Amino acid sequence: MTVTLKEVAERAGVSRSAVSRTFTAGASVSAKTRAKVEKAAAELGYAPSALASGLSTGRTKLIGLVSNNFRNPLFLEVFDLFTRAIQDRGLRPLLVNLSDGTGPEDPVRMLRQYSVDAVIVASSTLPAEFALSCQAAGLPVVHAFGRASAQPRVPMVGIDNVEAGRMAARVLQARGYENIGFLGGPASATTTQDRLEGLRQALSGVPGVTLSESFATAYSFDAGEAEMRRLLAAGPLADAYFCGDDVIATGALSALRAAGRDVPGSVGLLGFNDMAAAAWGLIDLTTIRQPLPEIIAASVDLAVQVAERPDQPPEQRILPLELVERGSLRTIG
Repeated sequence: MTVTLKEVAERAGVSRSAVSRTFTAGASVSAKTRAKVEKAAAELGYAPSALASGLSTGRTKLIGLVSNNFRNPLFLEVFDLFTRAIQDRGLRPLLVNLSDGTGPEDPVRMLRQYSVDAVIVASSTLPAEFALSCQAAGLPVVHAFGRASAQPRVPMVGIDNVEAGRMAARVLQARGYENIGFLGGPASATTTQDRLEGLRQALSGVPGVTLSESFATAYSFDAGEAEMRRLLAAGPLADAYFCGDDVIATGALSALRAAGRDVPGSVGLLGFNDMAAAAWGLIDLTTIRQPLPEIIAASVDLAVQVAERPDQPPEQRILPLELVERGSLRTIG
């Protein structure tokens, strides 16, 4: 049987309100009363109800976690890091899956019904309007992996994807590649647009360097494999490709190997994200690391802040990128 607050009060010899205050963060209770209540609770095996606490404090300790790319294996890492970071703060995630392309109305309505303390939109492909819909509905919101902006409309944590494109250009040029290809994610994704823009900026006007552009239909293995097969059939290939992410790069690698092309001897591949599988021996992908743990920790920290102070100006945190050298590009020099 579930132990009730009333039973703890009777065992401790205090009022039920004293028990409630003992288990309410910030509530006033004497040290003597707290010790009696905690002793009685331990003896009875009592655990305070988070739902009941929410009724009295107006805080549910629920954080809405919204994403739309569960088919990408990288999201398993993202989901693991997010749920642990949220739980480590004494909070609980309420997961919302938007992989079917659902508009914001129903998810926002559900998040409001559960009275979440804040929402984290964990996606680089959901439009900015989703986070804005949460904000318009009175939900404190943070956009993790959002688009960098000079004037952010909602709090955002992520990277500068234009700089990611510039960085890719520097990496490929340093290895002597002149015929460079961009094998991006979906053309409609802001991440694709920004990385391509950075690549164009860095390569524009560089003597002897050419840039070709192509796009996978999704951030997926199958889409990366299909687009590389199309490029192989169309020919000729670029000397090296900057891929939309590691999953697309792995699909491209599969298609190249199936066609008898050596990587990096015949074609170089540069990925993005540094997912765990990129380090596997059969993949061994040189990639640009997006600092997932740091982005996620900062996103949860910012979500807690906006839950407590929803009227604070939108803060943007841009974190640095890092090249991870493996074996899918030729060596420098």
